[in-house]
Amino acid sequence: MKIGLFIPCYIDQFYPQVGIATLELLEKLGCQVSYPSGQTCCGQPMANTGCEKEAIPTYQHFVRQFKDFDYIVTPSGSCAYHIRKHYDVLEQSEEVKKVRTNTLDISEFLLEKLGISALDSQFPHKVGLHNSCHGLRGLRLGTGSERVLTQQSKLQTLLHMVKGIELVELDRSDECCGFGGTFAINEPDISVAMGRDRLAEHEKKGVEVITAGDMSCLMHLEGIIRREKKKLQVKHIVEILNGTSI
Repeated sequence: MKIGLFIPCYIDQFYPQVGIATLELLEKLGCQVSYPSGQTCCGQPMANTGCEKEAIPTYQHFVRQFKDFDYIVTPSGSCAYHIRKHYDVLEQSEEVKKVRTNTLDISEFLLEKLGISALDSQFPHKVGLHNSCHGLRGLRLGTGSERVLTQQSKLQTLLHMVKGIELVELDRSDECCGFGGTFAINEPDISVAMGRDRLAEHEKKGVEVITAGDMSCLMHLEGIIRREKKKLQVKHIVEILNGTSI
């Protein structure tokens, strides 16, 4: 199985430890992983600002970089969703279709392709799970509260494999953090108010660490935490699954 590791640009620039934890976790589970050094952005930021036509060369470059892998794994539901759903504007060659189909968020890959049922990691802390919108409602990594279905969550399933963790049940477990990419730029006051609401519930529940499958959401919340000098910490789920301490 040839696995290509895709690290989103904001992780590469601001949270490299998340990329390192992703690689370490996959290798601990016996995966042979390659990191194409020519990779760049998946093109989502340009598309989100209405410049999808201008993003097409970036999409094409992504396909060239990853077309030879069996699976493309990324610690970002948002990027995985964009590649799978929005690369439909490209000519649908066999290479494009293969890349779209086989780009997976790491939680999907661990559970659906590797079929893991246990992890050798510990994280003895009270943890609150934030469900990112793209992951929850785009990739269906969990069941949104608006859907009358049996509740399930890939992220919760993985976190319950970690020894010592206390996963806190939130009242509003699938509410947006307010980031939304360019929404945070165009509507900063609303964005920050939404972020404060989410942090307030985690604080009320006694959470020590907020985790998520998208570092972009955590980056937004961490900005508020730092500015308002709160005691909360944030960690991407792969850091917890890999056993990274606080």
